[in-house]
Amino acid sequence: MMNAQQWKERFKDWSAIFFASGFGSGFIPLAPGTWGSAVGVALVWKFWGNSVLVQFLWVLLLGALGVWASGVTCQYFKKQDCQYIVIDEIVGLMITMIGIPITGYELVIGFLLFRLFDVVKPVPVNWVDKKLKNGLGVMLDDVVAGVYGNLIMHLILRARL
Repeated sequence: MMNAQQWKERFKDWSAIFFASGFGSGFIPLAPGTWGSAVGVALVWKFWGNSVLVQFLWVLLLGALGVWASGVTCQYFKKQDCQYIVIDEIVGLMITMIGIPITGYELVIGFLLFRLFDVVKPVPVNWVDKKLKNGLGVMLDDVVAGVYGNLIMHLILRARL
């Protein structure tokens, strides 16, 4: 039988794993990062709004929680970058979409660009991915991939004007 402290620890672990796994999407066996990015698309579609400040605050909040939850999840599964963690993809996709009008077209292009940069890992994404581990390292390579995606999205947007 577990005591109150054990229940508290277990609740903390499970909450962190649930959040880090993108509400469970990271446990889908085929391409969990893609499923996590799809959760990011759904969150952007539902909650994004027009204010760049609000978008930035969403990214900061989810990013900070993601560092914590990723660290707990890495520790729980005893891996430096656990495959179930997809909050980094969610935040990276959100970064890709900062300041971009939210339409189906933009979301599809943003999703594809972010996944490209996340998978290909151009410099410095690859360096961050190799050198930094645990919560912060798990998050940062996707943050950089999201910044790349955002820059390209803004170039596309400006080219269409």
